[in-house]
Amino acid sequence: MTPTNTLKVWDPLVRIFHWSLVLFFFTAYFSEDDFETLHVWAGYSVAALVAFRLIWGLIGTHHARFTDFVKSPKSVLSYLKAIPAGRARRYTGHNPAGGAMVIVLLLALTGTVVFGMATLGADENAGPLAGSWLASFNEHTLKEIHEFFANSTLALVFLHVAGVLFSSIHHRENLVRAMIHGRKQAREGDVDASRDD
Repeated sequence: MTPTNTLKVWDPLVRIFHWSLVLFFFTAYFSEDDFETLHVWAGYSVAALVAFRLIWGLIGTHHARFTDFVKSPKSVLSYLKAIPAGRARRYTGHNPAGGAMVIVLLLALTGTVVFGMATLGADENAGPLAGSWLASFNEHTLKEIHEFFANSTLALVFLHVAGVLFSSIHHRENLVRAMIHGRKQAREGDVDASRDD
């Protein structure tokens, strides 16, 4: 039974995307040296998930859409400045910093998979980029760029987790649990990001 003081925020597809991305990114990251086939297929899974999220960001449910949480740099900076003073407002969906993190993570993941496919194309003449102009670059250079994006993504993941933990403590709510069941407590004064900018 659903409590009456909660709102449905994250739809099932957003939640499946989120936890599948966690699974496949870490599978790819930790299988890189020893299990190449697993690494490649986990990477393809990440690519498919990123493609899905880009589409769902355009046509998905209210809080899944980019129009709900992509804010101007000024709004993101204002939100970040309000944090130390304890004045950061609570948002129903992503706050401006969280929205910015979603975009940066999607860009980093895109770089990771594109240069991963280019490396595979250069190294083994395999994959969707085999024979492309990108795969014609030096294999070592492509691999270095792929690893740069993968390591940057990992660093962003840690920053994302820190932000989730901080926001959970600051607003006294369990955001991890919300990404499991999709609901958040309704509170007076919550901000709907799509109407704030």
